[in-house]
Amino acid sequence: RYLLSPLGLSFDPSSSSSSYTSIFEAAAIIQMRPFRTYSDFPLIWQCATLGILLVGSVSSSSASNRQGWILQRHHPRPQQLPVLAFAGGFGSTNASSSKKKKPKKKRKGGLDEELMAAPSAPKPKTSNEPVLDKWGLPPPTEEDIFPLLPPETELISAQKENYCLEEILEALESRMKLLGLSKYFDQYGVEKAPRAEAPPVQVHLVHESPPVLVFDNFLTAEECWSVQRVAMPDDTPDSDTTPAPTTAKDQPVQVNSATFSTLAQSKRTSTSWFCPYKAVPTVLAKAKHLLGVDIDCMEEPQIVRYQTGQEFSWHYDEVPTPQLDNGGQRVGTFLIYLNDVARGGGTIFRDLSDPNGNPLTVQPRQGRVCLFFPADGAGRPDDRTLHKGEVAQDEKRIIQIWFHEQAYQASLPPDNRQADAMEAVQQEAQRLGYK
Repeated sequence: RYLLSPLGLSFDPSSSSSSYTSIFEAAAIIQMRPFRTYSDFPLIWQCATLGILLVGSVSSSSASNRQGWILQRHHPRPQQLPVLAFAGGFGSTNASSSKKKKPKKKRKGGLDEELMAAPSAPKPKTSNEPVLDKWGLPPPTEEDIFPLLPPETELISAQKENYCLEEILEALESRMKLLGLSKYFDQYGVEKAPRAEAPPVQVHLVHESPPVLVFDNFLTAEECWSVQRVAMPDDTPDSDTTPAPTTAKDQPVQVNSATFSTLAQSKRTSTSWFCPYKAVPTVLAKAKHLLGVDIDCMEEPQIVRYQTGQEFSWHYDEVPTPQLDNGGQRVGTFLIYLNDVARGGGTIFRDLSDPNGNPLTVQPRQGRVCLFFPADGAGRPDDRTLHKGEVAQDEKRIIQIWFHEQAYQASLPPDNRQADAMEAVQQEAQRLGYK
């Protein structure tokens, strides 16, 4: 009685019919009341209503005859909506076939689900404002650092695969004199008297103006390993027997070398060793005789290693003006590739093209030389020789020497002098058959 009285219902325990009627009516009223009504009663009432609904759902089929009356009495609305609420309702004989499934309540997720459902942080707004340096100026572009050549600049690609020696010498007319070419090479650019145990050296003109030369087979495989051992003695095949330097004076020095203007902002990610002249007598002997270059005009030999992913970005090889007092301008860049590189690592010239119209690229091959000229014979820098060392997909090793206009005094290693190598160079020249 206490629980039903708030609904305006009476309960007679002596009459089973009245009890079912009262319970049925209570269930119907509760079913159609707004949900907010539940909060008006204490917890015991909320629990009791659940019991009333449960009893009403199992009431006898005779109670179903009163549905229309209950709807009219307690919920005076069009019957189409309440009918949906009672479609499988109290005492219905078709409950199994017409019962409406209650929608499943979404289970409350844990902390992980809440975090996953949390909205992502807003993306920072992109600004259309230009990027400026600390002085409020736009950062320099590649074209600012390395200006494009004027349209009228002379650029002549190689017109054929093989040039005769006379044509090669003609292309070199305004460059440093390579007097050894006429002495040691025949008219086809092939070494006249090669050693029996080594393939002949052959010279190719791969670009006419400015001239770029390639010498194949300049060093043998054994000679390449001998050079590498000077800087990397622990990374040499066991077959090599060249003695390693024994004194500190004979050891190469690892340094960072500035070979370009500070304005160039070039990127170099390699390891370099400045070597004593007498540590590489074979290289000096061949450069002296096959090319005809005076050893006194050669810079310190540098062994360079580019590991996978390393590079030397665009740069010029010319000497900055403050350093011209030592030997004058660089008039020749002499690169020897000490190993084969199948992927990447090529020497690329930005403004020069091969016969197919692609940027001129000299691919590293063991024993090959790339020779070009950063300045003409009068020491005037040639901006057409802008080049870079392509990113190495495989490790690349080279030895490089720059040729100067005049006698050059070495800086590293300490007390490194060309004169100290002369005896070893002469002995090597005799072994190689040079006169």
